[in-house]
Amino acid sequence: MQGVFAQYLELIPAIWWPFCRLLAAFSIAPFIGEAMVPMRARVALALLLAVASLPTLPPLPSISPFSMHGVATTLEQVVAGLLFGLAFQLVMAILSLLGFLLSSQMGLSMAVMNDPGNGNSSDVVSNLLYLLAAMIFFALDGHLLLLQILQQSFRAWPVGGGVPGGALAALAGSVGWVLSAAVLLALPAVLATFVVQMGFGMINRVAPALNLFSLGFPVVTLFGLATLTLVMQVLPTQYQALNGQLLRLLDGMLGGLHG
Repeated sequence: MQGVFAQYLELIPAIWWPFCRLLAAFSIAPFIGEAMVPMRARVALALLLAVASLPTLPPLPSISPFSMHGVATTLEQVVAGLLFGLAFQLVMAILSLLGFLLSSQMGLSMAVMNDPGNGNSSDVVSNLLYLLAAMIFFALDGHLLLLQILQQSFRAWPVGGGVPGGALAALAGSVGWVLSAAVLLALPAVLATFVVQMGFGMINRVAPALNLFSLGFPVVTLFGLATLTLVMQVLPTQYQALNGQLLRLLDGMLGGLHG
């Protein structure tokens, strides 16, 4: 029994490093890291996957987690996991910004409801896009892709090897891509509502007594809903394209250590 117990003690440092990286990624990853998922479930999932992936991991350094070197290595694994979880949040940030732009143009930004995903309040269009993105994410096996990326990260970013600075720069530079993608997706609805508002403004200048501003609000909302229907039809295809761009970003992050 003492020999078996000693072998289990030797496995604790080997499980600790993937556990820290997986738990950090799950804490910020889309849907898995939301407030609706209990922390105990995330910890149990990270521990289970750390044990299951142990035979496939490259040789891990024999570092004591209770030493100063072990504390620094733990922080390194946490930072690496947060980077990959944050990278997967980029597509969700695009959809959240898209929902805010659409609701602002349609006049629905006043209709605010509680968002169970992050515990805050958001507009109804953002919640609608959030639910659609959740269905597409799990339909395309996005959770399995997250696990595959984390598994490959142990070979590209070995434990104790540090976090490459090129990955941080690539992730910071992707903020511009998030803004541009959201604006391009919202451009049809913005243009349609702008044309309607400009037309009502010109009519109101010609006939001020008609009080067209009271009529313009529902018409703008109807035009916005019509363009939202068109956007929803092409959103799954655009979601796949955004994920392709995300995979290229992740490929650059994983190859930054070897480049």
